[in-house]
Amino acid sequence: MRTWILVLVLALNSLSSFAQELPLKKEPVFKEGEVLKYKLKYGFLTAAEATLKVQATDMKFDNKPTYRLVVDAETSGTFDIFYKVRDHYDSFIDKTDLTPYFYQENIREASYRRQDKARFSQDAKKVVANRGTFTTPTTQTFDLVSAYYFARSLDIAGLKIGDKFKLNYFLGDEISQLEIQYIGKEVIKTKLGSIRCLKFSPSIKPGRIFKKDSKLYLWITDDGNRVPVKAEVEILVGSVSLEIKSAEGLKYPIGQ
Repeated sequence: MRTWILVLVLALNSLSSFAQELPLKKEPVFKEGEVLKYKLKYGFLTAAEATLKVQATDMKFDNKPTYRLVVDAETSGTFDIFYKVRDHYDSFIDKTDLTPYFYQENIREASYRRQDKARFSQDAKKVVANRGTFTTPTTQTFDLVSAYYFARSLDIAGLKIGDKFKLNYFLGDEISQLEIQYIGKEVIKTKLGSIRCLKFSPSIKPGRIFKKDSKLYLWITDDGNRVPVKAEVEILVGSVSLEIKSAEGLKYPIGQ
């Protein structure tokens, strides 16, 4: 099940690889009250569901107001019987530059348990987590949740087919880097209707999860919201896909 959660995380963060090349728009493309729901499918079977929320909060860091970003993921159907997952993630980000101040996760997957917290000091280029202090190469380093929301608000007007970009993020007690390539535009059918999308291919590492030649593809709405609506990837046994179920509280009409 951790494989499917990882695919979801990669998919939702892939666009954020533009972070060090392109500027933010004047305002975030999301707002408080937005709720996005996804389903993860293993072949034709729905294996898990995930909900992403933007919540209001009085929490401040460095005396600055924040958004609270919340992600919950859990197995469903037969998968919930044999491998129960209840994962929860929180990220508090600056309301202006959308970089994270604080991140925490509570992972419950079958008998596996993990809790972690991380405090981001962007100017000092470091992340202080439960298992140590990590030096970052730039003043823009993200957790998995904040990267997704930061990415959606980037100004990508100058993007060209074949362009590649990189992003630094904190995951699994280390600072990692993700590369993504822009493929082009495509109209796809979703639960929200036929939507004009931007298509990307994030880099993935072969190993015990992915094949050597596996490709991860992601489709993001080509509108004011920049919402991921679909992702596909082959793994060692079968394939995994991500599909949007619903979108509420969007700042702009979907597909416009």
